[in-house]
Amino acid sequence: MARAPITPATKALDAAGVEHVIHSYVHDPGVSAFGAEAAEKLGIDEARVFKTLVVQLDDKQLAVAVVPVSGSLDLRSLAQAAGCKRAALADTALAEKRTGYVRGGISPFGQRMRLATYLDESAFAHPTIFVSGGRRGLDIEVAPDALLHATEGQRAPIARD
Repeated sequence: MARAPITPATKALDAAGVEHVIHSYVHDPGVSAFGAEAAEKLGIDEARVFKTLVVQLDDKQLAVAVVPVSGSLDLRSLAQAAGCKRAALADTALAEKRTGYVRGGISPFGQRMRLATYLDESAFAHPTIFVSGGRRGLDIEVAPDALLHATEGQRAPIARD
């Protein structure tokens, strides 16, 4: 029996006692639409696969937005949820440095520096959702409430179709 991959994300979930399921697939290095690739290779609806985006708020703080790969992040709604005037996607190098993960593998769990987390309310239409497990080709299936508990995150309407 193969051992489940260990990443900071899986370690954090195990340490917190959060129920989750790990799903692995072979990542194609030529693919840049990481979430769509995960949905296709795992055979699940894109509406259940969520991307983790690092954003910079107007006070220069970083935060994480978790939105479905089938939609996009509404930066204005995120800023409102965070109590700020503006939000913008963070520079990739800064996002990687602060989270400890590479683009396409940034997880809401086990980040080097814990960032405020905002989960789009559409996640609650599903019993479980899929998020990056801390590397490309690794997703974690988790209940939306468990994600909020583990990240001390907030539920907010931050995505658009």
